[in-house]
Amino acid sequence: MSKPAKQQSETITGAEAVVEMLKAHGVEIIFGLCGDTSLPFYDALARLPHGMRHILTRDERSAAYMADGYARVSGKVGVCEGPSGGGVTYILPGLAEANESSVPVLGINSDISVASRGRYALTALDQGALMRPVTKWNVVLDRASDIPQTFRTAFKQMTTGRPGAAHIALPFDVQNGTVDRADVFGDAAFGRYPAERVAPDANSVERAARLLRDAAHPLFICGGGAVIASAEPELLELAERLSAPVATTISGKGSISEEHPLAVGVVGSNGGTPETRAIVDQADLIVFVGCRAGSVTTERWRHPAPGKVKVIHLDVDPAVMGVNYSADVALVSDAKLTLAALNEALVTVRRPLEALAVKRAQEQKFAKFHALAESNDKPIKPERVVAALAQALDSDALVAADAGTPCPYLSAYYQLRATGRRFFSNRAHGALGYSLPAAIGAHFARPQVKCVSVMGDGSFGFTCGELETAARYRLPITFIVISNATYGWIKAGQKSGYGQRYFAVDFDSTDHAAVAAAFGVKSWRVTEPEDLGKTLKQALAHGGPSLVDIVCQPLHEAKAPVSEWIA
Repeated sequence: MSKPAKQQSETITGAEAVVEMLKAHGVEIIFGLCGDTSLPFYDALARLPHGMRHILTRDERSAAYMADGYARVSGKVGVCEGPSGGGVTYILPGLAEANESSVPVLGINSDISVASRGRYALTALDQGALMRPVTKWNVVLDRASDIPQTFRTAFKQMTTGRPGAAHIALPFDVQNGTVDRADVFGDAAFGRYPAERVAPDANSVERAARLLRDAAHPLFICGGGAVIASAEPELLELAERLSAPVATTISGKGSISEEHPLAVGVVGSNGGTPETRAIVDQADLIVFVGCRAGSVTTERWRHPAPGKVKVIHLDVDPAVMGVNYSADVALVSDAKLTLAALNEALVTVRRPLEALAVKRAQEQKFAKFHALAESNDKPIKPERVVAALAQALDSDALVAADAGTPCPYLSAYYQLRATGRRFFSNRAHGALGYSLPAAIGAHFARPQVKCVSVMGDGSFGFTCGELETAARYRLPITFIVISNATYGWIKAGQKSGYGQRYFAVDFDSTDHAAVAAAFGVKSWRVTEPEDLGKTLKQALAHGGPSLVDIVCQPLHEAKAPVSEWIA
C-alpha cells in the first residue's frame, strides 16, 4: 500500500539522504566502484538531480587515491566510495595515506544489512574496527535516521583542527530505510579546509617574536601544513622581513617559490642534498611551520641537532609538539593566522635581504645536477628526465610523483616557480601506485592546467588498469614511466647496507608504451637521451591521455639525492 502523498513528501530513503547530504556539503565529484550492497546508493545517484559527477574507477584503492589527489589540489573534501567486503579492504590504503597526510577524504562503503549481522553473511566485515586506526573519525550506521547528523559530523571532523580522513559504513537496509527530509541539511563551509582557523595565543606570539628578533641565523622549515593553510603570502613577508631562508619538506613544496633568493628547497634524507643540509646546520633558530619534524625531514633527528638550536614549533595539531624536539615556543594554531600575527609583532624589523649562503648552496647543488642532466649516457639518467620535464612544463602545471625514483629526484631538482599545491607525493606511507590515480583526481580538481604523473615501472604494475579510466574520460594527463625493471629503492638499500646481496627486487622489462596503447592511450617509448625532450613535448601537447615510457638508469647505480634508504 502506497503512503499518502503528504507523507511521501516528508520522508526520503537513506540512500537519497546520503546523496542530498553530499550535495549539501558542496561535493562535486565522487570516485568509486560499484558493488551489490551499493545498489540503493547507485540508484539514488542515477535518479536524483544532484549535479554531482560520479567517476567510475577500476579499483577502490585507486578511487581513494583519486579522492586524495582531488582534495590536495582543490582545497575541498575528496569523496570515494565502494562496496562491502573486499571493497573495504581495498579502499583502506587510500584513507590511511590521506589521514596521515592531513588530507580530508571521505570514504563511504556499503555494508551487509544490520539484520544480517552475526549470521555469516557474504562480505561481512567489522568496518568500524578496520577503519578506526587509519581515520580521524569513522562510524558504522545502524539507523537511516542517523544519516544526516552522521554526515554533518564527518565533514566537520575532516575539515577542522588537523584535517584528516573519515569513513562511513552504510548497511543495505539502512540505505533503504526512511529519513525525515527536514533533517537533511548541511553547511557547505565544512566541505572545504581549513573550515575553521585557530588563532594563536598572544603571549606565545610575543615570545616567538623575541626569539626571531634575537636570532642571527633563523631558518623556516615548512611542511604540508603551510600549504594546507594557504600561508604562502604571510610566510614570504616574514622571511623577507627577517632575511631568513625557507626550506621545505616534500609535502611543503609550494610554500615559497623555489626561484626566490631565500628558497633553500627540500631538506632531509629524501630530496635533500649536502648543500641544503649545510643551511640547516648553520641555523641558530629553527621555525617548524606545519611540519612534524619527522625522521625524513631531519635525517633521523640529526639535522637540526636536538639541544643545539632554539626551536619554534607552529602546528595546528598539539600532538606533534615536543615529540622530537623540545620547543622553546609552541604555537598550536593556524599557520596563516600565526605568521600574520608574527609579522605584526615584528613590524619594526626590516633586515636587508642577504642570501649569499643560499645562493652558493643552490649553485653547488645544481652544478652537480646539470652535469648529470646533460649526459648522453644510456640508460637515460633520471636527472635528464627531471631537466626535460622542467623545461617543458608551464609554472602552473600539476605534478604527482610516486615513491621510489620519482620522489627524491623531483623533490630535489624540480623547482616550483609558483606557490601553492603544484607538486605532491604520498609521503605518509609511500605506497607504490599512488601517482597515476592521484593525478586523475588532481585533474578533476584543476582541469584547466596540465597534470603529469611520474611513476616507476614498479608503480605502473600496481595501477595501470586506471589507464582505461583516463582513456574512457579522455583526460589530457601525461603519464611518465621511469623504467629500470627493478624495485630500485629497495635494491639501493641492499647495495648500501646489505653488501649488495640483491634479493627479490628485479623483474622483467615491460614495454609500457605498448600496454598503454592497448588501453587507448597515446604512447611513446624513449631509449635515446637525444629524443627525450621532443618526445615529452609531443606527449604534453596531446589532447587526450598520453604516456612516455623512459628506459632509465636504475636507482642503485644513480647519484640520487638520498642520504638514507631506510627512514
